[in-house]
Amino acid sequence: MAITEPDTSTGVGAVPVPPVVGGSPEEIADGVFVIPDRRVPLVPNVGLIVGDRAALVVDTGMGPRSGAVVLEAARELADDRPLFLTLTHFHPEHGYGAQAFGGAATIVYNREQRDEFFQKGGPYLEMFRGMGGGVAEQLEGVEFVDPHVVYEGAADLDLGGKVVQLRTWGTAHSRGDQTVWLPEERVLFAGDLVENRFFPIVPFFPPHDTDVDGGGWIGVLDGLERLAPGIVVPGHGEISDAGVIADVRDYLTLLRDETERLAGEGKDADAIVAALEPRMHALHPNWENPMWITTGVHSFLAK
Repeated sequence: MAITEPDTSTGVGAVPVPPVVGGSPEEIADGVFVIPDRRVPLVPNVGLIVGDRAALVVDTGMGPRSGAVVLEAARELADDRPLFLTLTHFHPEHGYGAQAFGGAATIVYNREQRDEFFQKGGPYLEMFRGMGGGVAEQLEGVEFVDPHVVYEGAADLDLGGKVVQLRTWGTAHSRGDQTVWLPEERVLFAGDLVENRFFPIVPFFPPHDTDVDGGGWIGVLDGLERLAPGIVVPGHGEISDAGVIADVRDYLTLLRDETERLAGEGKDADAIVAALEPRMHALHPNWENPMWITTGVHSFLAK
């Protein structure tokens, strides 16, 4: 079975409602808000962090319409405070609304994130437009914007009485994965390194993108667990605690180990997927988007 693009027949490809950020921000810690994804496909959890002097937006949603919704919510919370925008990674449902913030916020990306935008942004745009319907509609008029600030490794933002730590971890879900960590509040915005009740999104889409590194991802999750967050905001799914990090790590570890074991027995990719899909379903009966089991197997085989 060749994996060349997202499966548009189920899961991500079948979007029952328009993938637009909606709803009111919910305060999850002092000055820390989330616009929840409501488990709508291709809508992320969006973060809004308000300090005494400035506010930070984490992710924009997919396309100009979602970006405008997020900007309006940020303005209402921040009043006249300056705005910053950052992204957990470059994928369309997280960052393709950034143009709404042009002239309205200081945009901060890490270097790998910025490079992925300009190397892969176009191919991902066409790939997601190919899903048709409401997805293609939300991507109309998308423009990629250059950040005002590019950092490497780690950067701190002092919003006034609230310090936010931006950190990269090396290649995992993407090359430019970034976490947003509030050490005083013990709140972690994990992006798609962590999902809640979804099979982890493994974006293995040859020839568009084969950078995902499952082994590196497992190591990153170990690092996130060591932070001991009290509140974890996943890229998609309900807000949770550190237990959700362990859930994703344990799943990826088992998928890797079993893929390698079966490959060592001489089984090909199709046979491995056929063996592991029902097992993973049985272990996680309430997780959605099972098509990512297949891309996960192919990704581990490629490494």
